[in-house]
Amino acid sequence: MTGPEPARWEGGWLSGARAVPSPNFGPRPGAERPSLLVLHSISLPPGVFGGPEIEALFTNCLDCSAHPSFEALRGLEVSAHFLIRRDGELLQFVSADERAWHAGKSSFRGRERCNDFSLGVELEGLEGGVFDERQYLALGRLLPQLRERYPLEAVVGHEHIAPGRKADPGPGFDWLRLRQDLGWETQLFPFV
Repeated sequence: MTGPEPARWEGGWLSGARAVPSPNFGPRPGAERPSLLVLHSISLPPGVFGGPEIEALFTNCLDCSAHPSFEALRGLEVSAHFLIRRDGELLQFVSADERAWHAGKSSFRGRERCNDFSLGVELEGLEGGVFDERQYLALGRLLPQLRERYPLEAVVGHEHIAPGRKADPGPGFDWLRLRQDLGWETQLFPFV
């Protein structure tokens, strides 16, 4: 039996992910390579899955008058490198070689500005809610591909790098399962 097919990359774009280029990115400082992976959760409107709103937000095309909760997003320029939909579909918005705008004001192990040295993966879901089996399977395929290409030293949630400001992915995310599925060293998950 053979293992999974090695990841194919074109620059920082992963083949197999549906590319939805976002204008919300910039260069990483110096020769910085991502060493931190940050997991997030997002649903637009809150608790609604499967619509075009997340893609619209990350590409600056969201109609902020379409739902009352969108008003707070008006003028916001955000992105992530990847999004995993509820059905396991993988989308990519920003080259993994570039800096996506996902972490905001953040700190990890005393180092500020996590966007500079991290990759952001959004899971379609409600902060604190449970995630779909297909999302764990997709995450279990994506993370080894990222670790093969980048020197990942830790996997954390947004809640861990911006405590008090962010709470995603929240208590519904099964960190122990992710660690066991990946079979990675415990020190990559300092909070488990």
